Amino acid sequence: MKISTKGRYALRLMLDLAQYGMEQDYVSIKKVSQRQDISEKYLEQIVAQLSRSGFVNSARGAQGGYCLARSPQEYTVGMILRQIEGNLSTVSCLEESPNKCRRCNNCVTLEVWQQINDAVNSVIDNITLQDLLEKQLAQSNAIEDEGNWTPHRQ
Repeated sequence: MKISTKGRYALRLMLDLAQYGMEQDYVSIKKVSQRQDISEKYLEQIVAQLSRSGFVNSARGAQGGYCLARSPQEYTVGMILRQIEGNLSTVSCLEESPNKCRRCNNCVTLEVWQQINDAVNSVIDNITLQDLLEKQLAQSNAIEDEGNWTPHRQ
């Protein structure tokens, strides 16, 4: 499994909306584009898909833009990636349940693929947008503190 650029950018977009669109403030795609260094056109395609699926709300006008439809703790990385990428199975024979592969009953490698799939899902389904936001804010604060650091003089 390889996450596409579109999936990675969708996660960055959602994180930006979580950080700058708190309290139902709407964020323009232009500002997200500038902060994230992602093409506005590409972000418009991604946000349209997220909007259609109910992940983000939109508002027109001078104060318009996009905001999260729910709180950051209600989104997992897995939800966002699956919305953009579709099925995230590591191999095609794990895409359907029950497994319809004619060899699944005697395929010893299936267990390997299932364990990899379970491990990936365990990670992405247990990290919320809120978790990422907290890390982002802590990192921003650490960078700010680093820039303001002065040695102690006696």
